[in-house]
Amino acid sequence: MEASRSMSTRPLDLDTETQGSAWPEKAVALKNFVKEKGTVAVSSVLRVLSGKTEEDVHAAQDDEDKNKTGVKEVVDSPKEGEAKEASQKPVERSAWNPLNYIKISREVDAENKTEQKEEIIEEPARPVGMKGRIILYTRLGCQESKEVRRFLLQRRLRYVEINIDVYPSRKLELEKIAGSCAVPKLFFNEVLIGGLNEVKGLDESGKLDEKINYVISEAPSFEAPLPPLSGEDDLSSSGAIDELAAIVLKMKESIVVKDRFYRMRRFTNCFLGSEAVDFISEDQYLEREEAIEFGRKLASKHFFQNVLDENDFEDGNHLYRFLDHDPVVSSQCHNFLRGILDVKPKPIIEIASRLRFLSYAIFEAYTSEDGKHVDYRSIHGSEEFARYLRIVEELQRVDLQDMPREEKLAFFINLYNMMAIHGILVWGFPVGPLERRKLLGEFKYVVGGCTYSLSVIANGILRGNQRPPYNLIKPFGMRDRRAKVALPYPEPLIHFALVFGTRSGPPLKCYSPGNIDQELVEAARNFVRSGGLILDVNAKVVSASKLLKWYSVDFGKNEVEVLKHAANYLEPPISEELLEVLATGQLKVIYQPYDWGLNC
Repeated sequence: MEASRSMSTRPLDLDTETQGSAWPEKAVALKNFVKEKGTVAVSSVLRVLSGKTEEDVHAAQDDEDKNKTGVKEVVDSPKEGEAKEASQKPVERSAWNPLNYIKISREVDAENKTEQKEEIIEEPARPVGMKGRIILYTRLGCQESKEVRRFLLQRRLRYVEINIDVYPSRKLELEKIAGSCAVPKLFFNEVLIGGLNEVKGLDESGKLDEKINYVISEAPSFEAPLPPLSGEDDLSSSGAIDELAAIVLKMKESIVVKDRFYRMRRFTNCFLGSEAVDFISEDQYLEREEAIEFGRKLASKHFFQNVLDENDFEDGNHLYRFLDHDPVVSSQCHNFLRGILDVKPKPIIEIASRLRFLSYAIFEAYTSEDGKHVDYRSIHGSEEFARYLRIVEELQRVDLQDMPREEKLAFFINLYNMMAIHGILVWGFPVGPLERRKLLGEFKYVVGGCTYSLSVIANGILRGNQRPPYNLIKPFGMRDRRAKVALPYPEPLIHFALVFGTRSGPPLKCYSPGNIDQELVEAARNFVRSGGLILDVNAKVVSASKLLKWYSVDFGKNEVEVLKHAANYLEPPISEELLEVLATGQLKVIYQPYDWGLNC
């Protein structure tokens, strides 16, 4: 203690130069001391957890020291010889190292991630390989078409579906080659098999196996129907050229776009409002005030925006950035891969209608009848999904301000569900909380000049700007332009419609604005009655989905109110029993484990 006391008082007797030279040495010594003791502590803890004794560690270290110093031992038995050969392999060193536990855990995590991601790619039963081609003509809402799909899947026959509602030009083709446009119609190469009754008849008589062997062994002739072509019957990206887009393109080439400092912050790829006014005034032959109004018109069409959302467009030293120069838009928005479209934006109601129609076709063709299982592989390779990608590009500069509540509700639910499928196909299914958080927050679309992630759509728009579970901050701040698009109050039933690709989530379904409220009620009933809320009257225990816990604030102020809300969607007898048990105050609530596995 005297020595340490003398050391602690020594710096007081030194001059400032001596102190300056001594402190770095002390810092290094202290750092080495902490590092050494920390390594010893970690080694001790991990050794206890692994069940190893100090003798095992010292023995392993002695063996390693012998190998390093070249000491050799006489091998008296085959087992010892095998041990020596194994010890000579650098990969299989026997020395105990606490860092190996970290390495092993990382390798295990990597293997688990690989296995879980392969679930998206590998199917339980691989399709039968064939040289030929199977074409199935269908239309939306056709029950017999669903049964033929199920039959082909059971026989593991890969087919290409042509929905004559999605591809109206193929209706004439079908009538020409089959004599009728009635569906379903099944073709093996150029051979017409027929509809559901014909398929069942051939299967019962055993003649269908001959047809299957034919399509497996024979390539299709030129007379066989062709799969849908890229862009066939697609109205996406079509329309009148936007004259303002040509002006903006010329503006990009004329004004100076560079990184600038503004209010102690650095903004990339910006231009000054005064420079934009100069260009507009000269290019359009306008007075300065008129040029400012023209610039506001360009900003209202979402060609550019203020970097701080301070104003729409003003003259002076305010900074603005083109939409395609926004770092978030260019790096995280997956409906902006080809840049800004040069056609005039279509009305959002029209785009939402085409998106809803295509989503309906995709869900009917590539999901199970109950909507709980999704064929991601087939969606990824389909022309319908390629068309969807072209449709969402049209959302870049649409106007969302005047959408009615019903249109907005149906549009954003359908967009969320298709966007989640898109994210899973691009990034793979998230296998942990960090990857789920990334997919929810960083996979984005640009809609109406603003960026929207899955989390922003769910919590910002559909929940009326409510905090996500276990978060402290709302999605939208005071100046956020997206707050004007948000619904005025939370819609609790959206939690029974939004699908993130998990097994415990609700089934996939397409929602229409004309009957959105009734469809959401049906979705809630389907979810709650299918295991989302299970009551054991005798035990006075209710088992509830964790969705009711995570988003309880949307259903009620406390747990009792949440259960009363959920009771509205149970069968009437069970609902009455639940309310009676709730009235006694003796009900115990257990929340079901949430299955984050992929709904494939």
